Amino acid sequence: MSYDNACKYLAEQYPAEFVRWLLGVEVQKIEVLKTELTLEPIRADSVTFLQAANQILHIEFQTLATSNPPLNFRMLDYSVRLKRQYRCPVTQVVIFLQETNNEVAFTEEYRDETTIHHYQVIRLWEQDSAIFLTNSALLPLATLTRTNSPQALLTQVAEQVATISDREERQNIAGCVEILAGLRFNKDLIRQLLREDIMRESVIYQDILQQGKRQGEESLILRLINRRFGQVDVSLIDRIRALSIENLEALGEALFDFSGVTDLIAWLEQQEQV
Repeated sequence: MSYDNACKYLAEQYPAEFVRWLLGVEVQKIEVLKTELTLEPIRADSVTFLQAANQILHIEFQTLATSNPPLNFRMLDYSVRLKRQYRCPVTQVVIFLQETNNEVAFTEEYRDETTIHHYQVIRLWEQDSAIFLTNSALLPLATLTRTNSPQALLTQVAEQVATISDREERQNIAGCVEILAGLRFNKDLIRQLLREDIMRESVIYQDILQQGKRQGEESLILRLINRRFGQVDVSLIDRIRALSIENLEALGEALFDFSGVTDLIAWLEQQEQV
């Protein structure tokens, strides 16, 4: 999940840089589409949709070649659904982060008896590191690019991070570098080269910590509810999962005063009205 967060953060925080890299164009206005596509959502590693001029750039980051449904069919499905919803051309790019020999990482089409659909695949381990090292937005991806000396490459990345003048941006880029470099490098080496205090202050790092805290809190509360009241309706579980972490913590305390499921329902209704 942390790789997903880092990639999604970069693409959505720096959309113009990704459009320039992947489409080779300068666009004045780019919109990050926070869209729920029609039909059943598709499970993917990390997906970002950018609307630039009159086209959509669909970026998908992959750490693994395995996928259900298969990746090439998933790309076809996304393309059709995006075109149906937005009525404009769609360019699709799959970016493989971790080196693999799996044929999926070398496939750029879906083909069956009646349909042929094309998309682009970028294998980061084949990419020249130069363009990534000179661009703060792409710098975290540089750790996974082509090199004869991985440690020297990581040192270059750390040096470039240190040159970012804006402290907040430096923190966030450093956090993404730590996460993505973990696909290739030992954690101790990463921490030797990148200041840990800067990484830990980053938005993306704090977001991951917060998600971990939330998942733990949610799991504990659901176990307590199951122990006290037995199995509850799925709709109630969904409502609990929709709570903020602050309300989850409040629910954890309030549970001890509940005498039955009706008290839980009343408490949830009260929170939803706030």
